[in-house]
Amino acid sequence: MLLMQYPNPLLIIAVLAFSIPFCEADPINLGDRRELLVDDYLIESLDGEISLKLNHPTAKEIVFTHDAPWEGSGSGYHSIFKDGDKYRMYYKCYQLSVQEGELAPSDARFTCYAESDDGIHWTRPSLGLVEFPEGSGDTNNNIVIGRAKKDWMGQAELDGAHSAVFKDANPNCPPDSRYKAVLRSSGEDEGLLILKSPDGIHWSMLSERPVITDGRFDSQNLAFWDPIRKEYRAYWRIYPNEIRNIRTATSQDMLTWENQTDLTYPGASPEQLYTNQILPYYRAPHIFIGFPSRYIDRGWSHSMEQLPELSHRKMRSSASERYGTAITEALFMSSRDATTFKRWPEAFLRPGIERQNQWKYGDNYLAWQMVETASSMNGAPNEISLYASEDYWTGNSNQLRRYTMRLDGFVSASAPMSGGSFNTKPVTFDGSGLFLNFSSSAAGGIKIEIRNEGGTAIPGYALADCEVVFGDAIDRPVSWTAKGTDISELKGKPIQLHISLQDADLFAFQFR
Repeated sequence: MLLMQYPNPLLIIAVLAFSIPFCEADPINLGDRRELLVDDYLIESLDGEISLKLNHPTAKEIVFTHDAPWEGSGSGYHSIFKDGDKYRMYYKCYQLSVQEGELAPSDARFTCYAESDDGIHWTRPSLGLVEFPEGSGDTNNNIVIGRAKKDWMGQAELDGAHSAVFKDANPNCPPDSRYKAVLRSSGEDEGLLILKSPDGIHWSMLSERPVITDGRFDSQNLAFWDPIRKEYRAYWRIYPNEIRNIRTATSQDMLTWENQTDLTYPGASPEQLYTNQILPYYRAPHIFIGFPSRYIDRGWSHSMEQLPELSHRKMRSSASERYGTAITEALFMSSRDATTFKRWPEAFLRPGIERQNQWKYGDNYLAWQMVETASSMNGAPNEISLYASEDYWTGNSNQLRRYTMRLDGFVSASAPMSGGSFNTKPVTFDGSGLFLNFSSSAAGGIKIEIRNEGGTAIPGYALADCEVVFGDAIDRPVSWTAKGTDISELKGKPIQLHISLQDADLFAFQFR
């Protein structure tokens, strides 16, 4: 049997206070959706040595180097998504030409396109759309949106260096608008412009004037179709009181935006958030996942001078001090209403071990969207691939590194061998089984007790009846000695889960 221990009397009082039978609120109807433990939304009480733990991605290989003549050291703001059998990537091309005392303007301000069959090996197709250099007649490149004025742009003036691209999942989307892009306007009318495309390559204007104008848009501003709420949602950069933050709004047509709201982060300290990278999580689209970039200026100090490439750092600071002393890294946050986010204070993606061309402002920006890719281990399930920029500022190129993590693996309820448990709030469900995404040691495991509305174990589903679940699996059914895995007799009835762990992590669970 899994051990349960109370570390002190105060915790006993707290547990008793949270262990009162079901409150008057209606049970949460989980249906058959997957639930991630990215917040405490479903948790009524914790007991023993258990906590919600932020997990971190594993660094893999460099998958792309932005070294084409039209790219450069400031390339980034990637949009990456799976489209049928192909992976698509869109990104900004920009050369950061830093000189003593100034940041020279770049001739390259494009949106480029690359593709892959596996999410690891990427190629640049020759698209023949945009001249580079301008006036040369040479269109042998992968530029999809250029800076030069084109007939299809109408009155719009586009900044190709600030774009986000997505495939529109709205079932009523016209075929000529199946792909959409959000771009910053580079004209007098500052704001966000919307482009459309039937194939993701050939673009036209959905709007010739900015559709969102209240903000600071020098970031990757984005929008997408929300399949649960049946609406478009946008997120963009704002700068109130000199604090970089994020604003959101909704739309039915991508042109008229309403319900503008600034994001809030209850319990979190103010942070400078540059990008936002928010999207409904594809395996549980009722949950919004975001990877905002934390921007922090540490100033000059002994530690700052020990970071890589001091001479170039000081040269950048001659143009603007923050170019040498600011650092960026990725955070993790989640929401169930699209505006109120649980934001973890610890970094999700740290800058990592000190090495050449790292620990800079502009590094560790995660690409917008995540993709599922095959594991490099034979027989292992698919994993999530995330992509982050590095080697910003220096030279004439920079890189995109791939990171991986298990499906649903952002946060876990985690307990050591001494054991811990938690109770869910009252819930109802559809389906006939309970499935776990979990990991344990060889000696550890998970047991689950199903309780009734009075807080008492339902006969046959007590902790003692549950067979210990051990191993490391994405989708393991829970079994009870006499009942097996079939719990359909409890479908639609108010229940409560008592989940006990030893040397184990629980990432997600699902009734179905």
